[in-house]
Amino acid sequence: MAFEGLSEKLQNTFKKLRGKGKLNEKDIKEAMREVKLALLEADVNFKVVKTFVKNVSSKCVGSEVLESLTPGQQVIKIVNDELTELMGGTESKLDFTGVGPTVIMLVGLQGAGKTTMCGKLALNLRKNNKKPLLVACDIYRPAAIKQLEVVGKGIDIPVFQMGDKLKAVDIAKAGIKHARENGNNVVIIDTAGRLHIDETLMGELSDVKEAVNPSEILLVVDSMTGQDAVNVAESFNNQLDLTGVILTKLDGDTRGGAALSIRSITNKPIKFIGVGEKMNDFEVFHPDRMASRILGMGDVLSLIEKAQSAIDEKEAADLTKKMMGQGLNFEDYINAMEQMQKLGPLNKLLEMVPGVNAKELQGLNLEDSQKQMEKVKAIIYSMTLKERRNPNLIIGSSSRKKRIALGAGATIQEVNKLIKGYEMMKKNMKQMKSLGKQSKKGLFGKMPFMS
Repeated sequence: MAFEGLSEKLQNTFKKLRGKGKLNEKDIKEAMREVKLALLEADVNFKVVKTFVKNVSSKCVGSEVLESLTPGQQVIKIVNDELTELMGGTESKLDFTGVGPTVIMLVGLQGAGKTTMCGKLALNLRKNNKKPLLVACDIYRPAAIKQLEVVGKGIDIPVFQMGDKLKAVDIAKAGIKHARENGNNVVIIDTAGRLHIDETLMGELSDVKEAVNPSEILLVVDSMTGQDAVNVAESFNNQLDLTGVILTKLDGDTRGGAALSIRSITNKPIKFIGVGEKMNDFEVFHPDRMASRILGMGDVLSLIEKAQSAIDEKEAADLTKKMMGQGLNFEDYINAMEQMQKLGPLNKLLEMVPGVNAKELQGLNLEDSQKQMEKVKAIIYSMTLKERRNPNLIIGSSSRKKRIALGAGATIQEVNKLIKGYEMMKKNMKQMKSLGKQSKKGLFGKMPFMS
């Protein structure tokens, strides 16, 4: 999980501050020393760390903090604000041109995931009512054009290519002409990369930039390379004047130094982040939400947005109505599970919940939880349609339970556990109804099979 080490160290530091009724300058100095070490260990650029600690320290020794009734909370707020500012302050949106297709160049070193990121960006734009076209301008890397075609086919996004014999500049210009003729309002150009920055690479990218005048030049960098990512960003920015950065692999075991340093060093915003291998694992970068996650305060807004995009509103509302009306059966039960699974892996969801830290996530056997959910689905699908719609047929029948267990490769105890969970959910719904609590977006209650 990204920022795991940094997040844990900062939370421990602030826990000590919250335990004190009053703070003095010595307390602040000691806390800032720990913050400084935590940031350096996270591979944040030392100049950035120095400025950050200086800014936080000067604000923390003011009378409003030292004389506050909750000085620890005041310090956390200051750190949160400074972290947010360090990463750009606010979301940086793409610049869409008013006339003709908007041209976006993706640049970066080989191996950063640039071609895959072209597809992820295109998919994201299509969800926002754009009609993107992918243009294959990497004429050097073996199978680069084929890879882009495979990516495009997988998400049903058109790919324009002219082989690897023409110059990248000519392909880019032809791609834009093709987009105009076919109604594509966004062109995403997949450019060539190298194992290292050289004059040939930069010369070609500069030529493409001059020829197509892109609205956006986005650098794709691997966040797991830490400080090297910042150096790469600085080099590309000096040559091309980037408009933004896309950080990949922010879901991996990265220390987070790149995310916290790039904006300050290059003065270019992080616009998107890659948070997994699937094409949907792509998010708009929100500095304030990322700062909140780092400090263990969760990211409720992103969690809500994820739910709104993944869950069918009408289906969820119908399910809620049925559950609250006590008409729940096993088909509805499995529907509720599938709605939850659309939100993504459980560990990624829990990262967004306020108060959940990395150590707590490590203590949960999330892989077993996923297996349990699959087991429950297998048991339900082993039932007949009549049994799924009328659970009472199973509850009092040992022979039916035995048959269902055999068909699902489960034990009778596991079938009983599912039935118990189903009855518990019905009971919970009855209690919720009596309290008049009904969710507009879908109310699934506590899923007992996750316990």
